[in-house]
Amino acid sequence: MNTENTETEAGSTAFTDMDPVIAASLLSRETPEDIQKALASLPPDTVLKIASHLAAGAKPTEEKLPSVEHLSGIDGTVGQLMTEAFGVQPPDTTVARALDFVVKTEPFTTVTYIYVADETGKLLGVVAMRDLLLARPGQTLEDIMRKEPFVFTPDIRMPEAVNAALAKRHRLYPVVDENGILVGLVYGWKLFEYVATEISAQAGSMVGVSSEECVSTPIFKAFLMRHPWLQVNLLTAFAAAFVVGMFEDTIARIVALAVFLPVLAGQSGNTGCQALAITLRSLTLGELADVSVAKLLKKEIILGAMNGFFVGLIAAGAMYLYAMMTDTPDPLVLSAVILTAMVGACIGSGIFGVLVPLTLRRFGADPAMASSIFLTTFTDVLGMGLMLALATTLLM
Repeated sequence: MNTENTETEAGSTAFTDMDPVIAASLLSRETPEDIQKALASLPPDTVLKIASHLAAGAKPTEEKLPSVEHLSGIDGTVGQLMTEAFGVQPPDTTVARALDFVVKTEPFTTVTYIYVADETGKLLGVVAMRDLLLARPGQTLEDIMRKEPFVFTPDIRMPEAVNAALAKRHRLYPVVDENGILVGLVYGWKLFEYVATEISAQAGSMVGVSSEECVSTPIFKAFLMRHPWLQVNLLTAFAAAFVVGMFEDTIARIVALAVFLPVLAGQSGNTGCQALAITLRSLTLGELADVSVAKLLKKEIILGAMNGFFVGLIAAGAMYLYAMMTDTPDPLVLSAVILTAMVGACIGSGIFGVLVPLTLRRFGADPAMASSIFLTTFTDVLGMGLMLALATTLLM
């Protein structure tokens, strides 16, 4: 007696008497081939009950999915995340034949929809697994399919695709060409994985780390990727140093100003980075298509003024106490200088946080690439220049 057949028959008997949810849970741990063998030996009614739960909770097998490496360096279109179409049937296929096709032909755990296409491959409609299970066996797919389903084209940009996926929340999306021919499928979770990958790469890009660099990148190659941006950073740092040098006499006479330069630079820089992060994320998700730049700038100006005022009040109080402790003349004027400079620097930082990535994109550059380097320079020059200019005008 064949031991394998005996085990299969015993397992089939167990599944017949088992609750469909529990049976589906147990089967979901098996390989597609084992699932097919188990279901093929079960009564049709039992297969349908188990299938309704198995298809809803199953995850796609790894061999059907594009790898994570496939996401790196892509041009940002759906076509490059696309996998081969499966579950395709002609419109005259009966429900009974379609169910048989799902159970015995396809890797069972990957099938969520049946895609109805004519002899030329043109997509006519989509049948969800639930609709298939609830239909009468003699009905055809054309009778129960959802006509004009939501589709992607291979050249659609990723931000648009992600926004659509957020609204639709489907597990799989058909991809068709300009003639409506079904050319592939794209998993919804792959779209979101792409966005997560892009956003995680921005953190390094903002300081000059290439999105292509990883922990296994050779040292010399990593050096070539990073070092040019450090040279750029050095040049921009000279610009900030030049501004401070212009007010050397003011700093020499009012030493308290030098103490508060790092405070002003740090707060204005953080304000700019917040605006920069929001702008970069909005660019990645395509949200700026529905929001004007003027509206975004207005928001950051108001936020900058509010943050600058409340942070500036504390900094002004600290300046007043420091001036009193060190017998520095005009402590109230110095406090007013700090408060005014903080408000102005935070407003300007918010504006720069929006304009830097938008300007880089306008000139065809990656909006995330080393953007914080330029932002830091702008905020330092503005903040320190404003504070020292006010102090020179009011106290010198």
